[in-house]
Amino acid sequence: MSGALAGLLRMRAGARDLQSVVRTMKVLAASSIVQYEKSVSALADYALTAELGLSICLREHKPASADEYGKECKDTDKRGAVVFGSDHGLVGQFNEAVVDFALKTLSSLPGALNVWAVGECVYSRLKDEGLSVQGLFSVPNSIKGITPLVGQILIETETLRKNNDGGELHLFYNRPLPEVVYAPVSRRLLPLDGAWRRGLVAFPWPTRQVPEVFGRRATTLRALIREYLFVSLYRACAESLASENASRLAAMQRAEKNIEELLEDLDGRFNRLRQSSIDEELFDVISGFEALSKQPG
Repeated sequence: MSGALAGLLRMRAGARDLQSVVRTMKVLAASSIVQYEKSVSALADYALTAELGLSICLREHKPASADEYGKECKDTDKRGAVVFGSDHGLVGQFNEAVVDFALKTLSSLPGALNVWAVGECVYSRLKDEGLSVQGLFSVPNSIKGITPLVGQILIETETLRKNNDGGELHLFYNRPLPEVVYAPVSRRLLPLDGAWRRGLVAFPWPTRQVPEVFGRRATTLRALIREYLFVSLYRACAESLASENASRLAAMQRAEKNIEELLEDLDGRFNRLRQSSIDEELFDVISGFEALSKQPG
């Protein structure tokens, strides 16, 4: 009986230690969600500034640079895709969801594919599905790490675009949603959508003083397009990180509930076993007392 009690005590101590770890991970995930969501919100103003600049560059006439980034692909051209995932587990179906969605979308595209993975977990899943992954990027651990990552992705994809005389670039990532925690989404980043460009041209300037473009319009346009690409990739990465931490928070909440149920069960078993042990000891004492009482004096 004492061995069983000692075993239950060890199990209960291990469950409480695990509960402490889970609670710590919950706090870290919740704080990370807030900072990534704030980053996405702050990025909106910068994105609007870049789009306003693009609208001015495209307003008077369409420079050749717009066609350079807006050239539609032929069926024989290579197409690029960046899939954002995670480096670590304990995120539920986070990686599986975005990979399945990417595979379903990419299967309908003609031509060869160049795929880049952001995160070791999503990289392994893409390799298991038979895709030829051109590169692997580490997932940033903080907001400060997003900018270097975006720079690396832009270098890789720009090389593809130049070697391929254009080319499509698709982004696949999970976007946080209040109803379902997150959902996989895709976005064709390149070539620049014609309807989107026409919308920029028609976009009303927020003040009465319309600015002018100094210097070469084509050079300014290229710089603004690069800023637009940077903002789009940054937003995708930040939203993916927010979704990852939201998924981890949900997983930790489920784990915490399971641990609480386990502790409740262990406490019940321990109390029953302890009571049974006390009852046995009492019966032994009573039996011994009765045996001594019946002995002749």
